[in-house]
Amino acid sequence: MGTRTFFHHREEEQKEERQQSLEMTSTTRKKKFKTSEEEETFSLSELSIAAALALTSEIPQDYKTRREAAILELEQRGQKRVWFGNDMEKLEKEVIRNCRLLRVRADRKALRRKAVEKARVEKEYIELRSGRPPMFWIPLRVHAVWERMEVKLACTVLASPPPQVTWYKNGVPIDLRLAPAGKYKIKNKFGMLTLHISRCSMEDSAEYSVEVKNQYGEAYSFATVLVRKYYGKESGFDSEIYKRSLMAREADFAFPLKPLFSREKEPFTLSCYFSSDLLEHQRDITWFRDGELLQNSERRKLKYQDQEASLTVSCAYKEDEGFYTIRVPSLDGYKEQTTYVFVRDAAAETAGAPGSPLNVKCHDINKDCLILSWVAPSDNGGSPILGYYIERCVAGSEDWVPCNDKPVKTCRYPVLGLAEGQSYQFRVKAVNKEGISHPSKPSDPVTTYDPSKDKRVTVIPYDDGRTIEIFKDDLEGHIKIPLPPTNVHASEVREDYVALAWDEPDPRGREPLNYYVEKSIVGSNSWQMVNLDMQVNSPRFALFDLVKGKSYCFRVRSVNKYGISEPSLPSEPITAGAKLATLPPPSQVLAFRDTKTSVVLQWDKLKDGLEPLGYYIYCRETGTEEWKTVNNKPVTCNEFTVPGLQPGKEYVFCVKSVSEAGLSESSPETDPIVVRPAIACPSAPHGFVLLNCGKADMTISWKPPKRKGGTKILGYFLDQHDTSELDWHEVNIQPIPQRVYTVSNLEEGHLYEFRACAVNMAGVGEVSEPSDLFRCEEWTMPEPGPPYDVRCTEVRDASLKLHWEAPLYTGAGPVTGYYVDMCEEGSEEWKQINKQSVATTHMKVSDLETGKCYIFRVRALNKAGIGPPSLPSDPVVAKTKPGTNEIELGVDEEGFIYMAFEAPEKNDSSEFIWSKDYEGPPDADRVQIEEKGNKSKLILKEPSEKDLGIYSVEVTDVDDDISASCTLTKEDLDKLLKRSHEIRNPLIKLISGWNIDILEKGEVRLWLEVEKLSPNAELHLIFNDKELTSTPTHKINFVKGKGLVELIIQNFCEDDKGVYTAQLQDGKAKNQFTLLLVDECFAKVAEEADAKRREWKKKQGPHFIENLKWKVTENCEVLLTCKATNLRKDTSFEWFFNRKARAGGAFDPQTGIGTLRIKKITKADEGQYKALVSDDRGEDYTQLDLTKGAFEDLLKELCRISALSATPLKIQPTEEGIKIYTDVKYYTDYMKTIWYHKEKQLESRDRLKAGSTMNQIWLHILNPTDADKGKYTLELFDGTSSHKLSTDLSGQAFEDALAEHRRLKEAAVAEKCRARVVQGLPDVATIMEDKTLCLTCCVSGDPYPEITWFKNEKVIVFKDRYKMDVKGTVVTITIEKVCNEDTGKYSIYVKNKYGSETGQVTISVYKHGEIPTGMEEEEVPGGIIMKKPK
Repeated sequence: MGTRTFFHHREEEQKEERQQSLEMTSTTRKKKFKTSEEEETFSLSELSIAAALALTSEIPQDYKTRREAAILELEQRGQKRVWFGNDMEKLEKEVIRNCRLLRVRADRKALRRKAVEKARVEKEYIELRSGRPPMFWIPLRVHAVWERMEVKLACTVLASPPPQVTWYKNGVPIDLRLAPAGKYKIKNKFGMLTLHISRCSMEDSAEYSVEVKNQYGEAYSFATVLVRKYYGKESGFDSEIYKRSLMAREADFAFPLKPLFSREKEPFTLSCYFSSDLLEHQRDITWFRDGELLQNSERRKLKYQDQEASLTVSCAYKEDEGFYTIRVPSLDGYKEQTTYVFVRDAAAETAGAPGSPLNVKCHDINKDCLILSWVAPSDNGGSPILGYYIERCVAGSEDWVPCNDKPVKTCRYPVLGLAEGQSYQFRVKAVNKEGISHPSKPSDPVTTYDPSKDKRVTVIPYDDGRTIEIFKDDLEGHIKIPLPPTNVHASEVREDYVALAWDEPDPRGREPLNYYVEKSIVGSNSWQMVNLDMQVNSPRFALFDLVKGKSYCFRVRSVNKYGISEPSLPSEPITAGAKLATLPPPSQVLAFRDTKTSVVLQWDKLKDGLEPLGYYIYCRETGTEEWKTVNNKPVTCNEFTVPGLQPGKEYVFCVKSVSEAGLSESSPETDPIVVRPAIACPSAPHGFVLLNCGKADMTISWKPPKRKGGTKILGYFLDQHDTSELDWHEVNIQPIPQRVYTVSNLEEGHLYEFRACAVNMAGVGEVSEPSDLFRCEEWTMPEPGPPYDVRCTEVRDASLKLHWEAPLYTGAGPVTGYYVDMCEEGSEEWKQINKQSVATTHMKVSDLETGKCYIFRVRALNKAGIGPPSLPSDPVVAKTKPGTNEIELGVDEEGFIYMAFEAPEKNDSSEFIWSKDYEGPPDADRVQIEEKGNKSKLILKEPSEKDLGIYSVEVTDVDDDISASCTLTKEDLDKLLKRSHEIRNPLIKLISGWNIDILEKGEVRLWLEVEKLSPNAELHLIFNDKELTSTPTHKINFVKGKGLVELIIQNFCEDDKGVYTAQLQDGKAKNQFTLLLVDECFAKVAEEADAKRREWKKKQGPHFIENLKWKVTENCEVLLTCKATNLRKDTSFEWFFNRKARAGGAFDPQTGIGTLRIKKITKADEGQYKALVSDDRGEDYTQLDLTKGAFEDLLKELCRISALSATPLKIQPTEEGIKIYTDVKYYTDYMKTIWYHKEKQLESRDRLKAGSTMNQIWLHILNPTDADKGKYTLELFDGTSSHKLSTDLSGQAFEDALAEHRRLKEAAVAEKCRARVVQGLPDVATIMEDKTLCLTCCVSGDPYPEITWFKNEKVIVFKDRYKMDVKGTVVTITIEKVCNEDTGKYSIYVKNKYGSETGQVTISVYKHGEIPTGMEEEEVPGGIIMKKPK
């Protein structure tokens, strides 16, 4: 329709152009018309529609004819037109009309130009977006064909643009030009690649591969072609013989899969063992859980190795529980086994907390919200579940954020406030009154998105599969204020919330929409907005905290940037708070026997169309009150096998329905059921063998059914078939109880085959497969016939017991022995085990490889030779089965020696068959056999060496071998006889013999301990042949419940010396125990008792409870401490050293602690220290010997602490050299110090001086040179261990130290040689007028200094009365006839190149007869009075 409209407009445009060209005159002025594009912009929707029309348009075939007809019609209509008015008016009208037409024409051309450009860009974008690297949708597969057949290798590849294809054979590209004509055909059609190989030969067996590549990548696929040679029908690959041989070699399951019990958050491994290595076509093993294929993942590993296929889950969750199936391919299809894996709850962090929820899933995902659901746990912890807490986190992080503040009642919850385009994970916790469960397994990551986005896109196909997408938003740009939403309704109503949903307004508009939700109570006209604090971006919203029982209406408004819409129509009234009821429990729960450890449960599904999420099953052992959870993941079927039960125990069961509202009530309990295997018809017998043959009879034997049906096999029905006849014939009417039967009335020379079926209490079982064909010909060979019934018992990890029956046909003489052959299953290489023949019909096979599957056969020997081998035994895996029991050898309560064997797997008809040395039942005169339940007990009546040997036991009528053996040796028998004698003649067991304790007051306690005695036990205590009775001075205690006998003697003295005997009797058991308390033993006890007595009396006054001891503090001070107790205010405390009182100690009467601190211990402090405490009640002292070894120990500790306090070695330059030192808290001569330079011990010499002070240890290197560079180590030895300190004097450290040493040395030289005033000048000199003043001082300096005198800071010129005399270092200044003018401050200034110094003196001149006040006279030679200040 769009195409027609477009061409109609185009034709109208052509007509108008034609008319305009006819009517325009030469005088009309041309005008350039602007398009509307320059005045108005086209909308995106208009451009999109135009582009679509332009690209999808096609020019009709009759377009040219229609156009010419339109032009002719236009000319005819122009001729008939009636003109009005004058020509100018007509011309003006035509010009105006043509102007409008030209504008329309320009607009349409611009629109088409825009559409073409838009389409071009869209096509480029689609091509770019559709580009992808090659990927094989269906890869190549392996082919096996016969010679001269053809084969086609095919695969399907996806790629854009189409890839380049190359085929390879064994890595070499296939070149069609070089290959024989017609050998290969290569095709590539619609992404399907094929390689056709015609008339295959053996040379075509190879690995073929195909390589596909384009600009985005490349991919490869490989396949092997196997070409087989054909040798004929009877011997070829299609023959029945070949197929049977292949099937015989195929590996089978060694054991049935057993249920696995794991625990939450723990790993588990499910293993399946095979009878042999899997063949190539069996290696494609697949695992399933509840019918879903399992793949390798980060948490799950699938593995096959060493005949074992395993599935390992590193961290189990309840979701991992379920039915697990392993499937192995075979020639006939596949073999599979199924079992159930149970995942128990992890131990709760809080006792009584519920189990964790499971199966957390997300539904109805929108831009900012979704619905979360989960399944309630099976275990509520013993109290009802109050609700659930939900947590979320951004996928890939572990930052879990709570989603709800109050527990959610049901197993469904809307989560709001999510961010669009973000990926989330969720988990749930259950809560009851006791606590919160572990979190569930996190949900799969989900990404929020707009689900209506796809509905708003229109896809227009064009150009060979390409498309154009037109978004509806682009076509609704005219919508400004949004329209209201529609269809507001409640999608979910729960006890905790109401979930609303509505439809977006249509048209919606281009701008993004938000929504306002309003509520109103039914009956009122007021509306209240409910999402003021939360922005709603999706047409979904949930309301919480509504008043239960009230009805509400809801309406919604749309909001965009232009404004708010009118409200929608109100929803129907919705009543909040309706509680979701749980489902009823299932009815008619029935329990049936299944296996020795399992029970089958069946129940009726819920009626009235109710569909639960599943069922939880619970069991309880009869006689107990505790219900145990069977499954932690709901099962959806109405039949379940409960494994892991105790054989022979009685159980009851119940079932609960699981729904969104939680768990239902329990169903009625089943009737109690004992765990026993269910009785069923047996499987078919197998392994027919011919044991003897006459002219008209055959003796046939067969193996029993592998599955006996849980009860005894009552007999067998045998059929025979003559190959010359069509029908089978019954051999017997009544069941044959044995598995050996002689068939008579046969035709000599005819071929016969046989089949059989077993019968038990349940009925007749399956009919076996026909046996091999046996020819009825009389045996005349001299060698014996084949042994039969070869079977294995006592199968363990590396050994088993092999049994067989002697051949019925003995040949030329009796059978003298047997040879046993063995081979691994799947192999045809038989290996003879025994080099020498065995005479018995049993043999122990040892040194087997654990886990390997073996087959055995036996050959009989007589004087003529070795006969044919027996029929091979059934394959047996050398592995101890889990739960295998062994024979228990012991002595019962009555002293009888017994052997017991327990078989929980036995059924009601099973029997225990005991034998001795594998030769038959033990002698009934020597043993007695008792059976009780699942246990059999063989009791030796009169044990002796006649009973030594091997005892074995087998359980009959069970599917799996249950057997064990025990060897009774002479050593074992002696131990058992001794134990038997002890039980029959019991002795009271001694736990602790006579002991002597000295009590606090000096009392002596004699006691012994035996095993616990009964209340009827008796004691007789004998002392020196006289029985003692309990008295105040000799108190006897007999505690029977603890087996304690004690005698407490108050005042132990010489009268208590002698022999003490305790005679005990308790029923049959008795014993006596003797104590000799004489001579040295008595003296020692008496002395200790006396000392204790005195000690106790001493403690009645002040006494020490902590003796004197020493301790070295961190400051290397020695602290002597002791502690006294029972003090009073008048109690005195004194310290003594070498029997002399010592001051300086401290005593705290409140704590009773006395201390004596020795700050710097020396040799003088070696001696005896004593602390004395006394008052009028008595005194006590404590001594400490700090001499010899004790003092050395103290010094060692002092040295150790001092050494530990040593600071790191430091480097100090001096004027003499470089000093290396360490600071210590306290240094003593007892501490040995050794200096090392570059690991070489140093000795003191001219340039190296080692020394120490009380707080420092140093090494002085005098006049250092480059040879002194290197590492210096100080070793401090404290008498026990050494401590080392090191520093490196090299490099920059040495250069800096050497430079500082030189500087200090130069400074010292300068200080020594500088000019100085050494001595002589007083501070003040007082002289009388007219006297002669003489001042003398000494100077020093090298070189000799220059000397200058000053008076009042002016240089003195020596002339007239002033004279200076220099004699060596003595400088004298003389002033004759001093006068008052000579008073002043005099100074001498000496100077040389190293420095200068000034000496000063104050001269005071006074008149005759005056003595200056404040001065004292001093004797001065020459009448001069020297004075100094007071």
